Amino acid sequence: MKRLALVFSCLFLAFCGCRQQAEKNVLLQRSFYNNNWERFDFVKNTIDVKEKTSYDLNLRISFTEDYPYNDFSMIFTVFDAYGDPYRAKAYKFNLKDGEGQWNSELRDGCHTFELPINKSFLIADPGKYTFQIENYMPITPLVGVKELTLYKK
Repeated sequence: MKRLALVFSCLFLAFCGCRQQAEKNVLLQRSFYNNNWERFDFVKNTIDVKEKTSYDLNLRISFTEDYPYNDFSMIFTVFDAYGDPYRAKAYKFNLKDGEGQWNSELRDGCHTFELPINKSFLIADPGKYTFQIENYMPITPLVGVKELTLYKK
């Protein structure tokens, strides 16, 4: 009985350690109510950077079959502690081919994409930085967006 308790304790601690590591890599995350994303509903999160660092940033985004477009446009902005833009860039990703067929498989009711945002994104000075993603599609609300996660590798 003691061995079984020890095994479960070890598994629990290992699970918690893996979960904490995964959460440390997530910079922002959002699930969308009714899979709709309004045009000026910015997805953002503030992190505290302790020292000069470099991130490989990626976006994981999931769409339902209701998403009507072949591409997705967004603006990614990082603000410094004073609220000034530190970096900003517009992105456009192709999600479907010319015939409107998805460029990913349907899994659990969603098409999920791993999109590169910035390789070796450098933050030179410690401080609080806000990461923000703006839906830059022309029609609002944008239907068929299930969730997104900005993470560092």
